[in-house]
Amino acid sequence: MSKSTISTFELFALIPDQETARVYLESRLWPRGTTCPTCSGQDRITTRKGGYYRCNKCKLDFTVRTGTIFERSHVPLHKWVYAMYLVVTARKGISSMQLAKEIGITQKSAWFVLQRLREACGGKTEKLSGIVEVDETYVGGIEANKHESKKLHLGGGPVGKKAVIGLRQRGGRTIAMPIDKTDKETLQNAIYDNVELGSTLMTDEAIAYKGLVFLTHESVNHMAGEYARGPVSTNGIESVWALLKRGIYGTWHQVSFKHLDRYVDEVAFRLNAANVARHTLDRLDSFIDATDGKRLTYARLIG
Repeated sequence: MSKSTISTFELFALIPDQETARVYLESRLWPRGTTCPTCSGQDRITTRKGGYYRCNKCKLDFTVRTGTIFERSHVPLHKWVYAMYLVVTARKGISSMQLAKEIGITQKSAWFVLQRLREACGGKTEKLSGIVEVDETYVGGIEANKHESKKLHLGGGPVGKKAVIGLRQRGGRTIAMPIDKTDKETLQNAIYDNVELGSTLMTDEAIAYKGLVFLTHESVNHMAGEYARGPVSTNGIESVWALLKRGIYGTWHQVSFKHLDRYVDEVAFRLNAANVARHTLDRLDSFIDATDGKRLTYARLIG
């Protein structure tokens, strides 16, 4: 077995129950000791039974779940850890049906668990620099294959689909997000928001990328059958789209536009903090660190 991963059996040996999972999460989320999620205080905290604590300064009773994606969840913490393990080790993700079978909960609960985990995958990241590949893709069903009642009758191509822009730094991180339009203003604003000035941009020949300032811009002409010209290519970001669409077609099957941003965040997280080059436990640590401050209620999720 690869030295960069651990098996499911080994994970269960490390975290066999709720108590060991609680201790593990506390060590990651409170590295300096028990911390109040409201006032961040540590000096006036009383320990109670069952993993509960009380902050005598702000009169708050709390657990390690408070203020995280685990808050008010009835799913045991060791099942949450196993769900995170599956997300970071499954190259094309895991479906709610499969997760329900793996950890013994209903499919509806498993879907909510996965959406909370995807919420943790998002958040503001540092800008990319160096050589950055940029491309856009479309997600959604083919118009001709849709049921007659769902066809828009506005033509083919991107009709009825949602655009996603992706930026990948060579040897570095990936940023991706759904966008409403693929016009020049939208694409270039996304680039300026996420790429350091002075970087080198690699794109295709789309007109929307023309006129970028304070960035070196190289492009390949896909229309002429050119996919690489020396170091100039967009093959890296296109591999991200391959991973996203394999997840949609082979695992999730159907992704609503309403929740598409979370699925895209999951794919980007798996390429960044959950990269297979890192040890599984390091990937889990990064995932747990990202859960803090990311509470997602069911009402907000479906509202």
